[in-house]
Amino acid sequence: MSAAQHLHIVPSEFLVEHLPNATFPEDDEWIALVRAPEGLTVVREASPFTEAERWVGFYGDAGHGLDLPGMLAAVVGPLADAGVPVFVASTYHADLVLVPDHRLKDAAQALRDAGHRVSDR
Repeated sequence: MSAAQHLHIVPSEFLVEHLPNATFPEDDEWIALVRAPEGLTVVREASPFTEAERWVGFYGDAGHGLDLPGMLAAVVGPLADAGVPVFVASTYHADLVLVPDHRLKDAAQALRDAGHRVSDR
């Protein structure tokens, strides 16, 4: 089975934050949380007033489930080959693959070159 996917560019922009001394964010405006020994990683929608690095996301068609191997590798592999950094938040149905917003065009082209269909925002 081919791991080629139909990926949608998520219309929102995101922030990826590291909170070293937090166990939970102070607000409920987050998209994803990962708690680790070195602190909390928070993914949230970027405010138009925030000047931190912004990330944009590719989200695959839902429905491949957890038992189909290679789906994430088929996306992050071509991005790694193109030198595009990623941050991934996985859901039960698909993966949200974030790339720095200034690398969006490079990322989309690398994914298309790898056989994926990419829908623009």
